[in-house]
Amino acid sequence: MLKAGIVGLPNVGKSTLFNAVTRTRKAQAENYPFCTIDPNVGVVSVPDERLGVLAEMNQSRSVISTAIEFVDIAGLVKGASEGAGLGNQFLANIREVDAIVQVVRCFEDDDIIHELGSVDPLRDIEIINTELILADIAATHKRRSSREKKAKGGDKDAIRELALMEKLIPHLEEGRPALTLELSLEEEALLKDFCLLSSKRTIFACNVSESELSSAMETPEQHPMVSRVAEFTASSHGAEAVVISARVEEELIALEPDEASEFLAEMGVKDSGAAALIRGVYILLGLRTFLTAGEKESRAWTVVAGAKAPAAAGVIHTDFERGFIAAEVCSYRDMVEAGSKAAARDVGKLRIEGKDYEVQDGDVIEFRFNV
Repeated sequence: MLKAGIVGLPNVGKSTLFNAVTRTRKAQAENYPFCTIDPNVGVVSVPDERLGVLAEMNQSRSVISTAIEFVDIAGLVKGASEGAGLGNQFLANIREVDAIVQVVRCFEDDDIIHELGSVDPLRDIEIINTELILADIAATHKRRSSREKKAKGGDKDAIRELALMEKLIPHLEEGRPALTLELSLEEEALLKDFCLLSSKRTIFACNVSESELSSAMETPEQHPMVSRVAEFTASSHGAEAVVISARVEEELIALEPDEASEFLAEMGVKDSGAAALIRGVYILLGLRTFLTAGEKESRAWTVVAGAKAPAAAGVIHTDFERGFIAAEVCSYRDMVEAGSKAAARDVGKLRIEGKDYEVQDGDVIEFRFNV
């Protein structure tokens, strides 16, 4: 299962957000730096309204969502790349995740200590980005030294890596993350072996106060801190910024679904910030959902973007992939418009696809196989 690591400076709401998205209280969320030392891990269901519709259409007895894993990582401080604070542990933990949720404090509150004594979201982002990049520079220089010896002996892989590093090192030294370096497909594949921290895809969670949540979600461009974060991260990372109030989300943990909906409605909020964040991370990880539906269950399954039909069948059971014959496919939208699988077949929206079919997000599939 792919993992997303929740990172940020101390006391920006990381652990509170982790508790919210995992619907637990596993992580300590106290008003002092480094209350998280060992990373907390939680499996999170990915919200998908399509499942409820399919379940009602098929009178399914159960509904099963797909899931991803979130990791709450210790707070980072300036100098982490040189071991300051819990820097070495932070960097080791973040190296193990597949994507990053960077929590940015976008609210003022004198009762909640900020590590640097003031609230400045862009400064906080720059500190974390700088530490990741500095760690990458050190790792890349070390890698270059080892590859130079091999390249002199004619090692072709080492020669290719050195050519890539000639582009990568100046890019990093200019303070730009590896993720933004323009590369060929071959170079992208090669860079994955470097396991660089700044090459991980990132989504930014703008943590606002409870009183500002409604207005910040409705018109984020008018919130002074959120608008600055959104503009900066789009230009520097090509990344999305999501508005969330970790405190509000934590309050929802103890509520039943109907109570949670009523609570949000009273605040003037239609959707949960945590739900939007989870969906954003799912897409960020390069994941897509296909669906199966019947009387027994309606279920969401996860595949990597670009997966072919046999690989998707293998997610359900290895025998399905081994004995794959064909996939009976209908898009979710077409099935809902038709009203049922039988009606979709009658209007020609149900089609048979073979081994080369690339599964699309929202495909409702029934596999044919023989083992």
